[in-house]
Amino acid sequence: MKNNKQEFKNGIYKFIRINFHKNFHKEIGMNINKFVTPEIIFGSDAIRQAGDACVRLGARKVLIVSDNGVANAGWLEKVMDLCKESHLPFATFIDVTIDPKDREVEQGCRVFVQHECDAIIGIGGGSVLDVAKAIAILATNGGAISDYEGIDKIKKPLPPMIMIMTTAGSGSEVSQFSIIVDSTRKKKMTIISKTLVPDIAIIDPFTLVTKDSSLTATTGMDVLTHAVEAYVSVAATPLTDVQAKNALTLCAQYLRPSVASKTNKEAKEAMAMASLQAGLAFSNAILGAAHAISHAIGGKFPLPHGEINAILLPYVMDFNFIAAPKRFSDIATCLGIDTRGLTDREAGNAAIQSVKELSSDIGIPTKFKQVGLTEMIDHISQVALEDACMITNPRDMDIEQVKQVLNHVL
Repeated sequence: MKNNKQEFKNGIYKFIRINFHKNFHKEIGMNINKFVTPEIIFGSDAIRQAGDACVRLGARKVLIVSDNGVANAGWLEKVMDLCKESHLPFATFIDVTIDPKDREVEQGCRVFVQHECDAIIGIGGGSVLDVAKAIAILATNGGAISDYEGIDKIKKPLPPMIMIMTTAGSGSEVSQFSIIVDSTRKKKMTIISKTLVPDIAIIDPFTLVTKDSSLTATTGMDVLTHAVEAYVSVAATPLTDVQAKNALTLCAQYLRPSVASKTNKEAKEAMAMASLQAGLAFSNAILGAAHAISHAIGGKFPLPHGEINAILLPYVMDFNFIAAPKRFSDIATCLGIDTRGLTDREAGNAAIQSVKELSSDIGIPTKFKQVGLTEMIDHISQVALEDACMITNPRDMDIEQVKQVLNHVL
C-alpha cells in the first residue's frame, strides 16, 4: 500500500511538472503553459445542439447518462427527442446517485456494451457527468474503475463524449477529472487524464431554472471554491488566472440573486458562465486542500459536495493565506471589496469574511456539527492527505494541520 501511495504522488508531481509548471523550458527562455478545453457551445437553447453534435462526432448509437432528477425535470426527454430528430439511435442509463459509486459505473458500462453504443451523452450535474466519463473509460479500456485512480492511467482512446451541464457547479463538462466512490474503501477516487476532457461541452443556462434554491446555493459555492483554489494553486498560470478571476467576480455578483429566483435569467446566465470558467480554471490548475478534505468527507458521509466545500473554504483560505498573500488580496478585489489602503492580510481577512457572509446569505451552514458531522477526524485527515488535490495546495499540510482545520470547522 505504501508503494502504491508513493507511485500515486510521483504520478501527480510528474503530471504537474510536465503539464503545468510555469518555468518549463526556462533554460531556453520560454515560459510554457498548457490549457486543455473541449469544444464549448454556450447560450440560451444550446441544448438543441445535442443530437447534431453526436452525429458530427460520428456517433451511430449513443448512451444517454442521466439521473431521476434530470428526468423528472424533463431534460432527459428533451435530449432523447433531439436524438430522434437527428435520426440517432440511443439507449439510456439513469441509475446515478449523488456521490456515485463504482457499481453504478459498472452497470452503465454493461448497458453501453449490451446496446452496442459508440458514443456517450451525459446530461446532469457533476455526479452524472463523472459517471458518464467513467463509463467511457471502462467501455474501451476494461477492468475496474479503481484501476484508473490517479494520474494518466487511461491507455486507450475513449468513445466520443458530449456533456451537458444542468447545475452550474461541478465544471465536469469541461474538466479532465472524474470523481467516483470506491464502495469497498468508502473513498472518493480521483481520476485525472486529458483523455477525460469531453469532446463537446454544452452549457444552456435555461436548464438551471428547474433547480431549487438549496441546490443552486450548494453548487454555486462549489463554483466559488473551484475559482478560489484554482487561483491560489501552485499550478496556476496566466491562462487559468483569467478564468478563475472572472468566475469569482460573477459569483460575488450573481449567486445571491440566482438562489433567490429561479426565473432571474441574467443571474442564471452569469452563474452558468461562472461555472464554465471556474471549471476551465481548475481543470488546468487542479485544486487544493478544501477539495481534498471535501473528497475525504464525501466518501464517508452523504453530504452535498458544494455544502462541504462552502463550510471548509473560509478556514482553508485562512490557513493558506501565508503562502500567497497577494493572491488572496486579488481574490478580495474580485469579490467586490475595495482593497485600497489595505494590507494583504487585511484584504485577505476581508475576502474570508465575504465568503462567510455569502454562505450565510444563501443558507449554507457554517459548521459541520450543523449537518451531523462530529467525528472521524483522524480517518478523514489521512485520506485527505492522499488526495490528488492536496498536491497543488499552496501551503504544505501535514496530518496535524488537517486535523486543526477540521477541529475549527466542527
